[in-house]
This record gives sequence, structure tokens and C-alpha cells, in this order.
Amino acid sequence: QVQLVESGGGLVQAGGSLRLSCAASGIFFNIAAMNWYRQNPGKQRELVAGISIGRDTNYADSVKGRFTISRDNAKNTVYLQMNSLKSEDTAVYYCNAKNAGRDYWGQGTKVTVSS
Repeated sequence: QVQLVESGGGLVQAGGSLRLSCAASGIFFNIAAMNWYRQNPGKQRELVAGISIGRDTNYADSVKGRFTISRDNAKNTVYLQMNSLKSEDTAVYYCNAKNAGRDYWGQGTKVTVSS
């Protein structure tokens, strides 16, 4: 059974930083593309950042230069370092794994940025 468990969310002031973590189990992590999405009530879930098996990364334009995605295959964990946070970054952040044609999701972690 695949499990993705996010952690690291919370309340932070604008301009601050948070690091999200997503620990994966039940999956061949080193051959899974990993992504972070976020969603607000009534809005579509949007891709924030992704990292491929070969560690190529991609980012939403709104977070480029502020967020960094990384992965530690030895720990089966993907991270999202978020700096210079803005109020518009407030959302529930979800970890996503793509492996063997399937998508897996974590339960989400809430990030609230106060202005």
C-alpha cells in the first residue's frame, strides 16, 4: 500500500520560510516522479513544483526563485523549501507521486501565510 505523508505546514508571516516534507512508503521511490501541488477552497489544484527521476525540476511561475524542490532517495522523501512566502501562497499543499502510470496523493498539509 502506497502512503505519502506530508509534514511541515503551519502558520508563518509573510517573508518567512517553511520546509515541507513528504515521506513515501510502499512505492519504488527512486523511479517515481514527485510533485507538490496546492489547492484553496473552490479552486483547482495547481502544480507548484516537480522533480523527475533524473532530478530535473520544474516550477510554477508564481514560485520560481522562491521555492526549491529536492528529493532524498535514501530516505524516500521529497522536500519543498519555501522562502519569501506571500499571502497568496496560503493553501493546502499536497504531495504527489507518479509511478508506473499511476498517481498517488498524500493527505495534504496546510500552509497559512499571514500578511
